[in-house]
Amino acid sequence: MRIQKLLSRAGVASRRAAETLMGEGRVRVNGRAVTTLGAQVDPERDVVEVDGLRVQMSPVRWIALHKPAGILTTRADPHAKSQGWRTVYDLLPAEHAALRYVGRLDRDTEGLLLFSNDGELVHRLTHPSFGVEREYHAGVVGHPTAAVLRALTRSVDLEDGPARALRARRLEDDAEGGALALVLAEGRKREVRRLLEAVGHPVRWLRRVRFGPIRLGRLPRGGWRELAPEEVRALEHAAAGAPGPCGR
Repeated sequence: MRIQKLLSRAGVASRRAAETLMGEGRVRVNGRAVTTLGAQVDPERDVVEVDGLRVQMSPVRWIALHKPAGILTTRADPHAKSQGWRTVYDLLPAEHAALRYVGRLDRDTEGLLLFSNDGELVHRLTHPSFGVEREYHAGVVGHPTAAVLRALTRSVDLEDGPARALRARRLEDDAEGGALALVLAEGRKREVRRLLEAVGHPVRWLRRVRFGPIRLGRLPRGGWRELAPEEVRALEHAAAGAPGPCGR
């Protein structure tokens, strides 16, 4: 296994950050600094250290959480604690505290949030170049027309550049306004909210219902579950640019 992959799988650093650590001479294998990026190690035989601390791989874990609105997607935020705000890690047992979240949801957004210690796959799932889809359901002010849906899938100018939804469709409206389903593949900060505000329909509520091939389904707010092996394989397919076999 390449050293970068081991460090990523162990949750020490992303693959790119691991290359930086190696270039700085901070990674040692069996007591010797290793700076060659293609260097291979045997996780069961070789002793790998970063800054003098031994790196050990843990079994790969994947879980899905239904994040409620009002909960922060962060590991440690002193300001949040001082305000009495809860984080997504407050909803998980201590054994999952080291897992990384996969894509952020802002405080007022609820829905599907994945966690894992597989740093390399997390990177591929969240990097825009891999185009992994995220699907959202949004309640908006007013009732968007067909022209608005077309505009959302063509191009909308935002302050950080043009953006668009891959697909947009109307859901059943509620008593307070319209409801839409949007599929995106970038994951920019507050992108769905900014898109909808730009076309004149500010968000009233927002829920992520799918990340790649994994669906929120009937997971209750605040609840979590382990992903099945076939779901993890589906994520690997999605991050490789191939359609995943999981439609759960």
